Amino acid sequence: MSRPYLRIDIVSDIVCPWCAIGYLRLQQAIQASPHQFDINIVWHPFELNPHMVEAGENLREHITGKYRISDAQSESNRQHLKALGQDLGFEFNFSDDMRIYNTRRAHILMHWAEPTGKQTDLQLRLFNDYFTEGKSLSHDSVLLDAAEAVGLDREAAAAALDDPAMARQTMAREEQLVMQGIQGVPLFMFNHDYAISGAQETDVFLQQLDQIATAGSYL
Repeated sequence: MSRPYLRIDIVSDIVCPWCAIGYLRLQQAIQASPHQFDINIVWHPFELNPHMVEAGENLREHITGKYRISDAQSESNRQHLKALGQDLGFEFNFSDDMRIYNTRRAHILMHWAEPTGKQTDLQLRLFNDYFTEGKSLSHDSVLLDAAEAVGLDREAAAAALDDPAMARQTMAREEQLVMQGIQGVPLFMFNHDYAISGAQETDVFLQQLDQIATAGSYL
């Protein structure tokens, strides 16, 4: 007997630590759920800083300025994120010289990767490259290394990054999401009917999966 199909759409940005935490909590819920689904996860673009320069900005200065918090509050938040990541098996390596980058080209690569079946692998690799390894997501070489590392064709990925049509498709998708009222990430949508906003606790995702299974609401 085949398992019921469940589509999960995730709107996120690669430089959003809560997007990484939210996904990992979702995965915990999927693994702990007594309901077995045939799950298809699709990632969608959202740029937290669409007008950022290519070289990026110092992360600490960016966060304290954008959210009007003190250096002490910023440090406390980073330590909290590191602790949450450790509990989920993910390593956040924040430092005072860490930078935050424009992620448009990373989203173009992610959009291209959707039909390959490697999109989630690529997203996780980019999370690791940025948050754990401290790599610059504004460099095509980093993006292409990530694509190749998850089994994607490097030349095809490079061609996608330079394809104006691929860029237009990616930006059109992002604009559509903004027009639908999405103003922050992460956002998790289940079979287009249910949505969870933010990096909720694992139990919240478990309850959502249970509700979908009980209602028989499969795509």
